[in-house]
Amino acid sequence: MRPLFIGGILLIAIGLAVLGIDNMTFADKTAVIDAGPIKVAEVRQHPIHIASIAAVIAVIAGAAMVFFGRPARS
Repeated sequence: MRPLFIGGILLIAIGLAVLGIDNMTFADKTAVIDAGPIKVAEVRQHPIHIASIAAVIAVIAGAAMVFFGRPARS
């Protein structure tokens, strides 16, 4: 298999995974009050938005790479 074909398959897989996940979040824990034995912490959720249009472009580019990188017929 040619590298262009394999790269196209990987790009399609990554694009479809991003379309399925849509966005990710991570939590951040910060201390609000720290007075002696009393401690209050706040947990904040921070979303990471991944653009769906970028995933669609990746799938289309991957399909083009697979098309142009396929083995030639004799």
